[in-house]
Amino acid sequence: MSRPKSMTAWKTRSAAVGAIAIALALAALAARTGERESARAARPESADEKRWQAVAPGRVEPVSGTIKIAAPVMGVIAQVLVKVNDKVFAGEPLIRLVDTEARARLAAAEAQIAFRMRARNEEAAPAQTARPTPAAPQRRGEGAAADTDKAAARRRAEDAVAGAVKAAAQAQADLDKAAVDRRAGTASDATVEAAGAALARAREATRQRKAELHRIEADPGTPLPTFADGQVNVARAEAAAAAAALDQLTIRAPISGTVLQVNAKPGELAAPSNAQPLLVIGDVSALRVRAELDERDLGDVKVGQPALIRSDAFRGREVAGKVSFIAPIVGQSRINGRGQRNVTDVDVVEVLVDVVQPDPLAVGMKVDVYFQLEGR
Repeated sequence: MSRPKSMTAWKTRSAAVGAIAIALALAALAARTGERESARAARPESADEKRWQAVAPGRVEPVSGTIKIAAPVMGVIAQVLVKVNDKVFAGEPLIRLVDTEARARLAAAEAQIAFRMRARNEEAAPAQTARPTPAAPQRRGEGAAADTDKAAARRRAEDAVAGAVKAAAQAQADLDKAAVDRRAGTASDATVEAAGAALARAREATRQRKAELHRIEADPGTPLPTFADGQVNVARAEAAAAAAALDQLTIRAPISGTVLQVNAKPGELAAPSNAQPLLVIGDVSALRVRAELDERDLGDVKVGQPALIRSDAFRGREVAGKVSFIAPIVGQSRINGRGQRNVTDVDVVEVLVDVVQPDPLAVGMKVDVYFQLEGR
């Protein structure tokens, strides 16, 4: 049985349309390649322009990268302590979440420590004051006294570590307050520096106390903790967990740098899963360009190669740079790529170019990078 003529005609038209679409796509690709080559050929043949053959679009970013900061835990924002263009140091508080419940849990844990310590000390007091009787064997009396002394030394070392940890936490709180007060104009740089030095000393003291405790615990003659000792240690561990939970409600700067973007307001709900970061910071003291090099030009670019950076915002001005990194993988453009990939899209290689003199470039600015071919 023969097929209907209408179906045959429809298939013929479909094949023709498909062939035309493919031809148009290939023509567009050829035109794009031709335009690229024509643009190169149309460049002025001056001695300067002949040196710059490979060209790539890019965007300016801090050498540190742009760090997007989110909340480590879910909570309501109580304070936003910084604004755009503020300079911050590593560890400086940026945002505070509501912490009423967390502070209450920490206070309860510290009260439990005090209660357990009293019970421990009352239990240890008779053993520390007891003396061997004349009828007891001298060796047994000396051994018991030695065990008691070592147990007391371990307790003193544990208490010293706990005290040092608490002092370091207070030093951190003092530094946070000094940093906030400086932004409010009620504290000086010297106050912040002094608070930072005090925190460093407190942390070093904590390290030394922990080292002494480890030395005592490593002594085979040190007796094992009693039940009361264990109760104190459990209470301290619970307090440490409460303190860590409280500290998470203060969002700090991971690096020293500049606040580039603020998306947080008091009263809003912050969560780790938020698509938009609360803050964006970066170290703008040194800039680089993240450029996307056409894969066909990859053979013309090497690490250490000089480059020239130009921006439409500053026509006639050129900024020197140097290639610092070439990605080992080819991929799709993220600067110009939008939506579904087309046949005419060109795969690119990510190249980082360190900027020798950042001025007048700004973070996020779109630029063109001209790479100097070797031997030119």
